[in-house]
Formats: sequence, structure tokens, C-alpha cells
Amino acid sequence: MKIFCIGRNYVAHAKELGNEVPDEPVIFMKPKSALLQTHTPFYYPEFTNELHYECELVLRICKNGKYIQDRYAGKYYDAVTVGIDFTARDIQNELKEKGLPWEKAKAWDNSAVIGKWVNLADLKNKKDIHFKLLKNKELVQEGHSSNMIFNFDSIVAHISNYFSVNIGDLIFTGTPAGVGECVVGDELEGILEDAEMFNIEIK
Repeated sequence: MKIFCIGRNYVAHAKELGNEVPDEPVIFMKPKSALLQTHTPFYYPEFTNELHYECELVLRICKNGKYIQDRYAGKYYDAVTVGIDFTARDIQNELKEKGLPWEKAKAWDNSAVIGKWVNLADLKNKKDIHFKLLKNKELVQEGHSSNMIFNFDSIVAHISNYFSVNIGDLIFTGTPAGVGECVVGDELEGILEDAEMFNIEIK
């Protein structure tokens, strides 16, 4: 299983971090060990003093493929959920200043949280999926898939030009504006449309 992540896929988020708006999907990856397993607690990592949440829609790949065209890409994913791409922002900023890769800030163990899967066929409007993140019952992030710079099909097609996609792979499709810091004791709740997908406490 591979975990693909798309960076800067919402204009407002790119601008809030002072990044340029990309003209093609920004791809990075997390290893399988980054996935927080169900019923496993999430612990604040010891190496950072600035842990940020980034709430995202996550796709599940259901078909093996390579060099997929946009018009066929929809056949390669079948379910969606809400997830968090946890980021050690202080570490990331240090690495970016040195022109180094982000892995230490993004790809550590348990840095990827996902919720319950929802079949895309069960959604009323697959082209405008609404999701949000609550921190301690207060809304901190809200997004609509229709506001993505690159939609699901173009993301899958672009990734497949460089990497094979395989059944069970995950794609974090980018976070909207509103990313922020979280601390020990915070409760984070991911919502897809009106349904809770996950609820975790930072320990």
C-alpha cells in the first residue's frame, strides 16, 4: 500500500502558507507506517513543538493502473473519507529553508489519519463533496471538493504518469485553508457531509 499526498491543492491554503499556486499537482508520499491504525491512540511526537492538523478528503484506489487518462480515472477509485495529514510545521519550515525534502515533517509513524470509508456511489453530489474538521467541538477547517485546483480525476491521472496505482493505495487530495496548531488534549473530529468519519484525541 502506498500513501500519495497532494500539496497546495486549494488556492487559499497555498496563500496562507506563503506558497505559490502550483500549475500541476504537487506530489509527496508517506510510507505505510504513517497510517494510524484503527483504535490506536495518537501521541504528540517528541521531535516537534509545532504540530499542525491538515484536514483532507482521501480517496481509495480500487483498480491497478499506470498512465491513466483523465477520462478513465474515475474507474480507479471507489470510496472517499476524511483524513488528517499531520505536519511538524517547525521541522518542515527548517527543511524548506535548507531546500531539503519534507519527509521528517510529514511522513513519520502515525502521521496519516483516515476515517470510515463512504462509497462514492452513495454520495448525492460527487463533484462537490463537503467536509470539515472540528477541534474541541469548534469548526477550524471547512472545504468543498469543487474548490480544488486539481480534481480527483486529474490527480489520479497525474500520479499514474510517475507511479503505478494499486488496489488499496490512498490519496490525500489536499487541505483547504485553516490549518493550525494542536496540542495534547485536543479532540479532532472529521466530518464528511453530515456524518462523523473519525474522532481522535491527541495524547
